[in-house]
Amino acid sequence: MDDTDNIAFDFQPDQNGRGRLILRGRLDRETTASIWRPTTHLLRHTRVPRLLVQADQVVYCDGAGVALLDEYRRIQKEHRGQIEIQGLPPQCRQLMALFGTDQLVSPPPVPGPVTGFIRGIGERAAGSVREVVREVSFTGEVFVKLVRALARPRTLRWRDTLVIAEKTGPNALGITGALGFLIGLILAFQSAAAMRQFGAEIFVADLVVVVLFRELGPLITAVLLTSRSASAFAAELGTMKVNEEIDALVTLGLDPVQFLVLPRIIAVLCVIPLLTVFNQLFGLIGCGLVMSLWNVPTEIYLDRIRYAATLTDFFGGLVKTFFFGALVAGIGCLRGLQTRTGPTAVGDATTRAVVNGIVAIIAVDGVFAVVYYVLGI
Repeated sequence: MDDTDNIAFDFQPDQNGRGRLILRGRLDRETTASIWRPTTHLLRHTRVPRLLVQADQVVYCDGAGVALLDEYRRIQKEHRGQIEIQGLPPQCRQLMALFGTDQLVSPPPVPGPVTGFIRGIGERAAGSVREVVREVSFTGEVFVKLVRALARPRTLRWRDTLVIAEKTGPNALGITGALGFLIGLILAFQSAAAMRQFGAEIFVADLVVVVLFRELGPLITAVLLTSRSASAFAAELGTMKVNEEIDALVTLGLDPVQFLVLPRIIAVLCVIPLLTVFNQLFGLIGCGLVMSLWNVPTEIYLDRIRYAATLTDFFGGLVKTFFFGALVAGIGCLRGLQTRTGPTAVGDATTRAVVNGIVAIIAVDGVFAVVYYVLGI
């Protein structure tokens, strides 16, 4: 016998393997918790084939009491036993009918470690496929609407495009020039220190020019724009998504891609080649500073630049920038439009934009390296 807070139960098994569970008192939220574990534990261990729950002495019953009775029913069903509830007050019977405990579905069994591992792989694979489908769909939509906008320039919001271009381009000249100067200086210093052993420090200019024009100039500029502009695009569009401003645009009949995405993509495509040239210029200045420290005359340094800097290298690097710019702006806008709700949603979208942008830029740069090698450029 157990009596706690106006609730009591008594279990009486007989010799035929049957059991009687007598409940007395109130079956409410507070009192039911005190007998839940002991009674369910008792039923699981005794495993009587037929259980009679006598509830004629129950004076009150709420949803918690109904859940307890349904738990008794579920335990008996697991053990392939029978259960009968007698003397239940009318209000409790109505409550059980209201909840429909006869139609409750048991939770699915917990998968094992192997099943859970395989299911996790499948869910991740399905999520990756859905993500690729969304990205391909977004790319196609942007391309079609970009062609339409270029065919009909009046449909594009040029004022907003110029404002975005100013933030993306001229406002980034300082950091772009500083990075280019440092990259050129470091490349020249490290190369000259190694090549001076062979008396070939004069060829450092050739090395720095080729590296800046073909690889590091476009790559560093694209990574800088990813960190600076793609994150800004994702944060701006993500904030609009959280504040339901994008839904308001759709309600007003305005296309978010036409209204928000295209101006950003066109602005980035216009400024990224100029930023790349600015980065390369300051890289050459940094290289020239190191060459002057190694007592290389300025005239000889400029002559080596004219000899090493071919139009193929220069325009081969600039061609990359258009693809890099499309990736930077497109990924930033896509992650912003995919922002979910929550206090960390905008931050998560910004992080995804930067990480995905950098990975995509490096991957595309590798593709260009293979293509240029095949074409002999």
